[in-house]
Amino acid sequence: MKFMTTKVKNRIYISGLLIFAFMKNLSVLEKIIAVILLLTVIYAIYVFFTDSSFFDRLVEEDGFYENLTSIFLFFTSFTLLFKFFKYQKYYGALWKVGVLLMALGMFFGGGEEISWGQRIFNVQSSEFFKENNAQQETNLHNMVVGDVKLNKLIFSNLMSICFGIYFLVLPLLWNRSAKMKKLIDTFGISVARPIHLYIFVAITILILVPINHARKWEIWEYAFALIMFLIVYNPLNIKEIFSKENPS
Repeated sequence: MKFMTTKVKNRIYISGLLIFAFMKNLSVLEKIIAVILLLTVIYAIYVFFTDSSFFDRLVEEDGFYENLTSIFLFFTSFTLLFKFFKYQKYYGALWKVGVLLMALGMFFGGGEEISWGQRIFNVQSSEFFKENNAQQETNLHNMVVGDVKLNKLIFSNLMSICFGIYFLVLPLLWNRSAKMKKLIDTFGISVARPIHLYIFVAITILILVPINHARKWEIWEYAFALIMFLIVYNPLNIKEIFSKENPS
């Protein structure tokens, strides 16, 4: 059993207070989702300090947090598809392409996270994936090309850059540049609100600082998936991209 220091406890307390303070302008559903996120992350920290073997099971392949990540990525994809069919007649071709691509990306992420249900349905990998996948699973993010692991090159390095642009740069461009605002809205890209960024930063610090474990990123990915659902559900530009009265 590890010892949870007073500093860690204070960080949990402060992060919780900040998230609750940020939630005052959220809808009931958004508040429920945010509370679920906070409680599940605090639970992970508690288990990490009290039962290391159980924590290992929580963050293992097809474990609790990996399955939650997949579920919320699928929820995000289905939410986008629902909005696509509800509003598609009010927008142009580029909006349709943008929304469908984002829905496809979220669905792909959800499927990859659980290796497309390979272990759930007890499906064996083909010889191709056995030879070219680092974990011999039916997915792309663990593929190895030569000596290069796609998981590190694309799904870690490049995706980190993309996420940084999406969460930090995109909202600034949308707010400060009329041309970029129009371009972003034309493609139906959901822009994160400040509340989403605040929660994401608070949760990231809460996860990465106290938890010293190789698979702590599974919890971070879960937090990312859940916040992506919140963004798509109620983005900063909801009136511009999900409205029957298209302002453009």
